Amino acid sequence: MTVIALLSVAPVTEESMASDVADAVAALDDFDVTYETNPMGTVIEAEDVDTLLDAVGAAHKAVKGDRVSTFLKIDDKRTSDQTAREKVDAVERELGHEARSDRD
Repeated sequence: MTVIALLSVAPVTEESMASDVADAVAALDDFDVTYETNPMGTVIEAEDVDTLLDAVGAAHKAVKGDRVSTFLKIDDKRTSDQTAREKVDAVERELGHEARSDRD
């Protein structure tokens, strides 16, 4: 089984959040998860939901501040081992091209 999640952790501030986000992402390295960060969050994959939630908890706690906002969306498809990359590949097959475009 593969559990896939979209995680966004950030302090509530008007300043740059890059350092705090880096702390949250670095906390994931202590867990048996794979991840990829993008401009809107971090996609995390784990073998089970407990591992995923432990990693998410550590990421949340890694951000210091008076107020921290965490968004978590979990896809726990218990009958499949489909990875995040395989999900994107399926969409790209339907599109007939990469699921991205570049603006000039």
